[in-house]
Amino acid sequence: MEGSLEAPIRHDIPWRDEAWYDETALDAELRRVFDICHGCRRCFNLCDSFPILFEAIDESPNEEVDDLTAPQMKAVVDACTLCDMCFMSKCPYVPPHSFDLDFPHLIVRARAIEHRKGETSLPDRELAKMTRNGKLGTVLSGAANWATQEDNSLTRPVIEAVTGIDARAHLPAFMDIPLVNKAPGLIPAPNPAGPAFGRKVALYAGCHDNFNDGTPGEAAMRVFAHQGLEVRVEYPDCCGMPLFENGDVAAVATQANRISAHFAPLIEDGWDIVALTTSCALMLKFEWPLIEPDNEQVKLLSRHTFDVAEYVVRLSKDVGLVPIEPMAKSIAVHFACHARAQAMGPKALEMLRLIPEAKPQLTERCSGHGGKWGIFKQNFERALKVGKPTGKSLIKSNPDIVVSECPLAGPHLRQVIEAGGTTPPDRIGHPIEVMALAYGL
Repeated sequence: MEGSLEAPIRHDIPWRDEAWYDETALDAELRRVFDICHGCRRCFNLCDSFPILFEAIDESPNEEVDDLTAPQMKAVVDACTLCDMCFMSKCPYVPPHSFDLDFPHLIVRARAIEHRKGETSLPDRELAKMTRNGKLGTVLSGAANWATQEDNSLTRPVIEAVTGIDARAHLPAFMDIPLVNKAPGLIPAPNPAGPAFGRKVALYAGCHDNFNDGTPGEAAMRVFAHQGLEVRVEYPDCCGMPLFENGDVAAVATQANRISAHFAPLIEDGWDIVALTTSCALMLKFEWPLIEPDNEQVKLLSRHTFDVAEYVVRLSKDVGLVPIEPMAKSIAVHFACHARAQAMGPKALEMLRLIPEAKPQLTERCSGHGGKWGIFKQNFERALKVGKPTGKSLIKSNPDIVVSECPLAGPHLRQVIEAGGTTPPDRIGHPIEVMALAYGL
């Protein structure tokens, strides 16, 4: 039977169980799942994992999954960006259906086995050390930003040759001072007339917000303080999403334990936790509890973590917002995959509809970037291809403002739009920046 009348569920990730790393069992499970996907094919227009799979089957001698070779299977695994959209929006066979199909977490299992065998590439391993890289990048921001500019014909070919990062791919610039260090001098005092006065919110600055682009974080500080909230910014460490992409689940568990222990006293003291990046919110709210299901502090953090737009909408319903002046602008909103994967609905769209006379329009397609996946030479063209329909949709009505909830998707979509022959907007920022603009903050 197709589909289920029950809500989708996800199983705990049994990364401590040796059976999870059994290669024969993995091969059998990959072929079982790939055979179901072959018979369904609803995901043909998501990431390239599915076109690669279907083409390999169609060109095989018997047009059967059993014909696939190990390299063909690996090509499917390597093409997955862990966007979660097959699980969230397409697949009719997710648990509790008897087929029990969770394609993204199966890919994590495959990569975990590769990682245990030492097959994760050196660039992937080093790029996943986000806190170290961020600290070095901010200290050496001048040299780092010069060397990584797309138009630097001197250094980018060298970087490509050494690391495999495509010379054309946008790489985020580093700030001189991390957001968590400069935040105490930037956070406004709570507005005593704000409807949320007396409440407290701790912003979890993900790696990108802390080291690369503090604009969304600064906008969130001002918007929340304007509502009366006491605001603080925390960066205990990286959420581990890049490690998760590598299949290094044990390292993600370490991050989960450390960061949840950091936030537990704040939560007990009445602070809500708002993650500035959708990927971080997804990890804290959903992935960590599946990796560390017996950790009470992980569960506590999951229950008290909110996405930025989700939290603004929650405030509007709980206590109301400070009145917003009309802003008659059209806003193209990219609904980022890791926002969709939080199963909360398009909160950025809902938030921007709170602005009188604003006209937000939603685009529900993947940008194609896929974390660090899209910057590598073997993936960059594919990342542009996957993002092409998204870029077209965002600019088709010539909007006044274009935003994305994902900090990596925004610059990538600028490249997608430019590659399509259209001048991209100067910035594709976060929707919270538009709220700050509407408030004149």
